[in-house]
Amino acid sequence: MKVNDFYKNIYSTSSIKALESKFNYLSYDKKININEFLTVRIILSLLIFIVSIYYFNSGYFIAPILTFLFYIFFEYICIDVKIKKRARKLESDAIFFFEVLNLTIQSERNLKLCISITSKSIDSDLSTEFKRMLDEVGYGKSLTEGLRDLMKRIPSKSVCNVILNIIEANEFGNSIEGALTNQINYLTDKRILDIKESINKMPMKISIVSVLLFLPLMMLLILGPIFINYILK
Repeated sequence: MKVNDFYKNIYSTSSIKALESKFNYLSYDKKININEFLTVRIILSLLIFIVSIYYFNSGYFIAPILTFLFYIFFEYICIDVKIKKRARKLESDAIFFFEVLNLTIQSERNLKLCISITSKSIDSDLSTEFKRMLDEVGYGKSLTEGLRDLMKRIPSKSVCNVILNIIEANEFGNSIEGALTNQINYLTDKRILDIKESINKMPMKISIVSVLLFLPLMMLLILGPIFINYILK
């Protein structure tokens, strides 16, 4: 969707392009379009600025800070967090999807047909994106153009690297099976490392939760008798 001319006059071209790229990464998983997002962010920023000036004694000092923080974190929470979540989901889908695609290519040399068979056989976010790509190819795009446009909707660099390897192998006549095998091994290793990293972080998270849970109890046990004696006196 094109950005409204009003916002093009407010924001720099680079800012608009960066935001458009982020909305492309959300693909079909977006509740609002870019114009609605910009409108909501500006309106809420103005409201926060006005309310801060009205309610705080040092409003003229606090209002710009609160408005700036909201302006930054609004984009992070509404867009960046979703993009990161979607990237992890696509990486999780990618290993199985590309393994099936690799097996399909071994029996059928037509890449477009192999992608079609694989995407119809698997129900995942990644297969949905490939189905969308095939629809675009059906409307007149070449397979290479479709795959390159697909990369613009994929927020994961790892998955994009696999697609890029498929494009290059298909264009230069190299072995797609070999390229896919190497990339699948890389994705698998990356997945294992991510799981190990999550496991290593668990004790720290448990420790923090334990402290937050037991600290009030400890304070109650220590200070409770003191308060009781004070009340009885």
